Amino acid sequence: MKKLIPRKHKTLRENKLFEEFISIMRQSDDFIEYFEPQSPKPYRVFYLATLVKKDVLHQDILPYLNREELDSLEDIKVEIPLDNIKITEDLQIVKQQLLQGSVIVQLDHIKTKFAIIPAHQNKGRQISIPEVEFSVVGPKEAFVEDLDTNLQLIRRRLPISELQVKELVVGDLSKTRIAILSIEGISDQENVNTLIQRISDIHIDQINDSSYITQLIQDNNNSPFPQFIDTERPDRIAAVLSEGKVAILVNGAPHGLIGPTTFIEFFSAFEDYFLNWIIASFFRLVRLFAVLFSILVTPLYVAVLTYHYVLIPQDLVSTLVTSRRTIPLPPILEAIILELAIELLREAGARLPTKVGQTIGIVGGIVIGTASVEAGLTSNVLLIIVALAALASFTTPVYQMGNTIRLLRFPILLMAHIWGLLGVAICFCFILIHLLRLTSLGRPFLEPLFPLRISDFTDAFIRLPFKFQAKRPLEVRSQEKIRFNPKRTEKLKDIDEL
Repeated sequence: MKKLIPRKHKTLRENKLFEEFISIMRQSDDFIEYFEPQSPKPYRVFYLATLVKKDVLHQDILPYLNREELDSLEDIKVEIPLDNIKITEDLQIVKQQLLQGSVIVQLDHIKTKFAIIPAHQNKGRQISIPEVEFSVVGPKEAFVEDLDTNLQLIRRRLPISELQVKELVVGDLSKTRIAILSIEGISDQENVNTLIQRISDIHIDQINDSSYITQLIQDNNNSPFPQFIDTERPDRIAAVLSEGKVAILVNGAPHGLIGPTTFIEFFSAFEDYFLNWIIASFFRLVRLFAVLFSILVTPLYVAVLTYHYVLIPQDLVSTLVTSRRTIPLPPILEAIILELAIELLREAGARLPTKVGQTIGIVGGIVIGTASVEAGLTSNVLLIIVALAALASFTTPVYQMGNTIRLLRFPILLMAHIWGLLGVAICFCFILIHLLRLTSLGRPFLEPLFPLRISDFTDAFIRLPFKFQAKRPLEVRSQEKIRFNPKRTEKLKDIDEL
């Protein structure tokens, strides 16, 4: 049987816990505790100076606390010209709001109740253009680090009551706010519940970015392939929400997460939907070809030169012999040296300031490439191949998938050296088997190829006109299958044609 605690004893215990909390906060130099005994109703004010707006505090809060008509916290709520003032007895809420930038007011004769006055100081960078997913045409807004601002960008594009936001707090130390976005009546509730459960089960001290969430909730943490699309574009998240997918926004992260997703979507730039469908389809096919070229061209060079000489055309043999005549290294070492040099240049350019990084990339590539060929360490043919493979890997619209492509090249390269074209085929089969088994929020990662869904090919390898995309993708299992009535998209006659 539950033991009942007398009200008096409970009040004394809560007052003691609050005083212990205040004594801990006093050790911080930015904690301000203000006591006004000369007021008609003596009161205490607590706040963190680094988190509150000074003008709101001195103009809209403190002047109203000295009025004679303030006899209770309810009067404070009425008199102070601010919204969302709350009265509570819950110490956990008081602690949380104080640490988030609210001003706490306690009347001296009422120790158990507190007034929570919002005075948060929101300092951050302004909304800017996308840097990673830049597009020539289309909107030029990107997410920032403030969650409320990002939610406002989404709601402005989807001004509907069905847009649902489920907010969670994760991180024992950081107390990071995480928002799960979905559209009621369209998004599959199973996807929403899965995300809520996985995020609620996270037990970690700190969440600094949305990439933490990706690593903690994805289906397979041992896979090099990303299972959520990371985007900085609010228009892209608004578009996928209307398809029936679910999005995740993290406070402090300028990127959102989209799921469930498929392998093909990582090679679809959102700019494709702003272009003519023929041009967009051509660019998408170019990206897919570039990815295969980037992964396979260097291993094929090593395999052919090591084992399969007969596959080299007669007209090309003399060129290869001439380029490798003075090279003392086998093809595998030659390829690894150049591949590592390219990776070093990439990392150096990414970690240095922008202008210096561009200079290092251009000058370093020219100097190292020319010097290695003249020194006889690498052939000029392989130098061209590696440079083209590096350029091809940059065509991937999603940065995380680009990193995966960079990684896959090395195991395939080693297998090509060991078993030639057979090794390349074996490694490719292992990758394909892994992709077949991979899922995103429990949905097949290789859809629409596996399982085969013909209707989803309208926006897969090529992007057909919008009138052929009347149905939402089957992979998201949306509650509302039809996106619009295709008959309404038929061309109507002009006035002069009637």
